[in-house]
Amino acid sequence: MVQVDPRPQTGDTVTSVAATTSSPHGGAGDTRSKGLSGNSVGLLGSAVIGISTVAPVYCLTSTLGPTVGEVGVQMPAVFLAGFLPMLLVAFAYRELNKAVPDCGTSFTWTVKAFGPRVGWMCGWGLVIATIIVLSNLAGVATSFFYLLLGELTGSPTVAALDHNRIAHVLTCLAFIAIATAISYRGMTATKGVQYTLVGLQLAVLAVFVAMAVTKARSGDLTGSLHFSWSWLDPFAVKSFSSFTAGLSLSIFMFWGWDTCLTVNEETAGSEKTPGRAALLAMLVLIGSYLLTAVGSQMFAGVGGKGLGLGNPRTADNVFAALANPVMGTVLGVLLFVAVLASAAASLQTTFIPVARTVLAMSTYEALPASFATIHPRFRSPGRATVAAGAATGVFYAVMSFISENVLIDTIYALGLMICFYYSITAFACAWFFRRELRNSVRDLFLKGVFPLLGGLLLASVFAKTLLDMWNPAYGSGSSVFGIGSVFLIGVGLLLLGVVLMLAMQRRNPAFFRGEILTRATPALVVED
Repeated sequence: MVQVDPRPQTGDTVTSVAATTSSPHGGAGDTRSKGLSGNSVGLLGSAVIGISTVAPVYCLTSTLGPTVGEVGVQMPAVFLAGFLPMLLVAFAYRELNKAVPDCGTSFTWTVKAFGPRVGWMCGWGLVIATIIVLSNLAGVATSFFYLLLGELTGSPTVAALDHNRIAHVLTCLAFIAIATAISYRGMTATKGVQYTLVGLQLAVLAVFVAMAVTKARSGDLTGSLHFSWSWLDPFAVKSFSSFTAGLSLSIFMFWGWDTCLTVNEETAGSEKTPGRAALLAMLVLIGSYLLTAVGSQMFAGVGGKGLGLGNPRTADNVFAALANPVMGTVLGVLLFVAVLASAAASLQTTFIPVARTVLAMSTYEALPASFATIHPRFRSPGRATVAAGAATGVFYAVMSFISENVLIDTIYALGLMICFYYSITAFACAWFFRRELRNSVRDLFLKGVFPLLGGLLLASVFAKTLLDMWNPAYGSGSSVFGIGSVFLIGVGLLLLGVVLMLAMQRRNPAFFRGEILTRATPALVVED
């Protein structure tokens, strides 16, 4: 066995020496202990963190409208279609985690499968996607904060503060600072906050669905629909273009479940529990999404006027339009609270994957060693967490004052990053276990066929999204020399990763020569 000190005394960066044996998976034993707080999260806590990162209530209020606009009553079918590649990729994450339970997840696994450069870019895809989402979540939390205050006080002036750029940005930075502080205090503080916020979200969603279905079945509502099993038929979508557009939105709605795997070094039963938690989180998500989609569709219909889900005026915030009609004035406020809680909870937990990915990259010398510092008391990646918070705050503030269109287009480019690193991780699973696929039918499908199929599906969405982004009409409609701004931002962020990777290669060549984290090097231990 690899001999590892589970509690490094210094709390700083982890150093390595040769270990006695290698892993049965061909080099998995060269991973390093990071000094994180082990056994601090169980199955339920890990699943709750995964659900929180996805932010189901926020995703629903911002995605129901656009999805109906693309596919109409087939929205539930498209949600199921988006769930499929994510489920297939989840099998890849589960199998890789069993073999290499490392908080670097996609970065660490793709290094082992495809080498340091592909692994570095995969890690970069995760980091930059998370920074974009963090800034967006902070902005959404700020908007709903002022919207809720306006509802509670009955003052349009208070609600209008969200449109004051200085007030909005300052409030947004305050939310980022609070989320950073909670994450800085480690998994114990994070878990306690999330139980409350996720429980609130799911409870309010359940009440909303029950009341929407009950009122729709009364038959007194204009535009309401009777439930039909045909809503679950993806082949009934009017065109392939509409289907892929809806699928891209659906995939975004599931992004974040892999946070369950990112906390693997802090989870009890690190080899099996994170994978089970990810699957549990995804089942809760698809159940919530389908029930809410059906309930909303039955109540409001898919028309383009009034409360119809296809109304472009309410597409960006469906729950704001449906809260009072479905739940009444008093209970309707709870839906605003749930959206705010969803955005705030996700803002806090989304720091987890970016901080731990940066921690792992730094530990393996793919980033500056200073980011590998562990807080001696909280056992959290303190410096990486603070750096992520600072980057998020600067990014959002700068983008807000430069151009609202640029900020919107950056968010649209997010789908490209998600498909990029998820698909590479799925392919990494099939390649990493390629010599084991003949061992059993289980290994063939769970380690090979399912991950490969999931990777191909997401790679197809990546390619289609890349093609669509070229069109200036994609996103805010802005362009540079006839090329869509979303394309330039998405590709530009990936190319920025290439530039940073080349800079790190000059600074720390050992990692890029495959001397630190490979399938062939001996295992590592921690020095006091």
